[in-house]
Amino acid sequence: MSIDLETGLPSVRLIQTLIREEQEVELKLATDDLIVGKLKWQDSNCLCVVDHYDQQTVVWRQSIVFLKPKI
Repeated sequence: MSIDLETGLPSVRLIQTLIREEQEVELKLATDDLIVGKLKWQDSNCLCVVDHYDQQTVVWRQSIVFLKPKI
């Protein structure tokens, strides 16, 4: 059974905009780690972040404390 991404939610639309504009972001995790990179994709459970070394990291949404565009 698949769970669809709710594209009407403001958070989903914001993340899609950040992906489309290739904006660098900071993700703070519940483990107190900070991940910096560009969002590559999202699904209903995870986000994929690509760092400066082109390394992809899949992050579970439930582990994210905050996400913000890097200025």
